[in-house]
Amino acid sequence: MKKIAAGLAVMLLAVTIFQPSDGYAKKTSVAEIDKQLKQLQKEVQEAKAQQEKAASQTQEAQHYKNKTNLNLQYVLQQVDQVKGKMTEISTQISDTEQSLNVTATELDKAEARVASREEVLGSRVRLMYTDGAVSYLDVLLSSTSFADFLDRADSLKMIVDQDQELLVQHKLDKQTVIEKKQELEGQYAQAKQLYTSLEQQRSLLKEKEAEKQELIAFYDKQIQESDDLSEEQNEKLVKLASERSALETQKDKIKAEEAARRAAAAKAEAARRAAAAAKKAAAAASKGSSSSSSSSSDTGYSGGDGPFLLPVGSARISSPYGPRTHPITGEKGKVHTGVDFAVPQGTNIHAADSGTVILAEWWSGYGYCVIIDHGGGVWTLYGHIRKGGLRVSAGDKVNRGDVVAESGSTGNSTGPHLHFEVRIDGKIVNPMPYL
Repeated sequence: MKKIAAGLAVMLLAVTIFQPSDGYAKKTSVAEIDKQLKQLQKEVQEAKAQQEKAASQTQEAQHYKNKTNLNLQYVLQQVDQVKGKMTEISTQISDTEQSLNVTATELDKAEARVASREEVLGSRVRLMYTDGAVSYLDVLLSSTSFADFLDRADSLKMIVDQDQELLVQHKLDKQTVIEKKQELEGQYAQAKQLYTSLEQQRSLLKEKEAEKQELIAFYDKQIQESDDLSEEQNEKLVKLASERSALETQKDKIKAEEAARRAAAAKAEAARRAAAAAKKAAAAASKGSSSSSSSSSDTGYSGGDGPFLLPVGSARISSPYGPRTHPITGEKGKVHTGVDFAVPQGTNIHAADSGTVILAEWWSGYGYCVIIDHGGGVWTLYGHIRKGGLRVSAGDKVNRGDVVAESGSTGNSTGPHLHFEVRIDGKIVNPMPYL
């Protein structure tokens, strides 16, 4: 009995000597991990701020791109209208040129008629009016009778009237053709001036069109740069979440070791007290009493070693994993990183397997989101949770099938559903083989 008591005393002494120093080191490690976790949380907030800023820049650039597209459509409509007017004016110029050609032909004919009349008049002057007014008198005085005199007077009058009519018609022909030609030349000049003005307007519109195209290209570049920044920040968030998960695991391990040491110290203290009681009993009686041994129960949780539970039970898949046309931006070929289950608002979401919650908050385009670390680098992600629908917090331990949230439509979402992902070492994989 004395040997037993001596052995227990040695054990107690060993625990007393080594426990404080080791415990102090572990406490320091926990504090350091907490400091690192705090720094990680700060980096997470900064990454989220950058991601939100990039999303805001993308939205702003998309707004101005849409506005510029509308302006471009208006400019293109104006260009088409000006082109139509220029076609009409080109036809008008062509018709005016044809009219000018016709008028020029008519002028040539009129001038020929005038020349012909002038020749006739010249002949008459040479034949009858060589001596001016005296010729009229000679004609009349050479009459043989009064009747002949009257006939000659009538003939002279007819000739004079015809000559006057020829002269009047001659003047009218020349004046009409000249006026018509001047009118058509004025129309031609006006049409050419209008065509020139429209050509200048068309050139200005083409410059505006080029300017709008440059703006659209500029906004497209901004959108691409913002998307790249958002993707970069998303990768950073995944990396930070991995580091936080590793630190939490290390912290839990240290805490478990500290708990084990505390249990060992308690057990040693119990042994010391038992030894003291045994020593007292040995002194009081020859019959020793046996010390009672403590029993421990091992509690734990069973991990998922098979397919994951379907997080929302039987539900329709509204969008599978893989490339698709983005339902919001319309971008083609964008990889859908998970599986969407169409479920009503407020549907219970169950943990696909047991694990530790490493994120339960708003996370960029996922809206309110939960990420569970199942160990071995395996995560599951539950996105678009409704506002107020989170049922767990970061650091919580969950069992397979526990309700962790309620479905909703927060973040980049077109309607109530659950976005479910599986990630291995932070990288997305097709969730279907795991369900």
